[in-house]
Amino acid sequence: MSWTDERVEVLKKMWGEGQSASQIAKELGGVTRNAVIGKVHRLGLSNRAGSGATPAKAEAKAKPAAPKAEAKPKQPQPKTEPAIKPVPAGEARPNLPARKQIIPAGQPLPPQPSANEISPEALAKVNEVEKKSKKISLMELTERTCKWPVGDPATDNFWFCGLPVQQGKPYCEAHVGVAFQPMSSRRDRRR
Repeated sequence: MSWTDERVEVLKKMWGEGQSASQIAKELGGVTRNAVIGKVHRLGLSNRAGSGATPAKAEAKAKPAAPKAEAKPKQPQPKTEPAIKPVPAGEARPNLPARKQIIPAGQPLPPQPSANEISPEALAKVNEVEKKSKKISLMELTERTCKWPVGDPATDNFWFCGLPVQQGKPYCEAHVGVAFQPMSSRRDRRR
């Protein structure tokens, strides 16, 4: 279907009368409601009196409304300071944590937490578990396998533990002991 001059004139006339896009599409035939709306916008006809008002609605709007009761004057609202104050360009943002640096693929990984941050019992348990682990790939992980990564992901010697997970956790019992340590015990070992 193409928009001939005659069809465009019918569209303009019906749109001006307040007909809906669906009614216009039905009258023209071979065109959808959305095509009519698109053409109306391209022609710049989208501004009708009352946007979408039918002639009956337009007449109703033209009638004077009953006088409204006097509205109470609004009390001025006290000005409140914004929760976050804008920082002028060039000034430091003192309270924001620094973003971690993004490391491109194939680059060495940043230093990992040292062994002294992990309790000796948990470390010994992890070493034993990693000897018995299933050493599975990313594609072999399921909701029931331990997702603890071992090794450098940029090398071929990288795998996941794969042992059965502890209920409600993503890791096996040994790796849960390393991953979910109480904050106070980690602070004590760093000193």
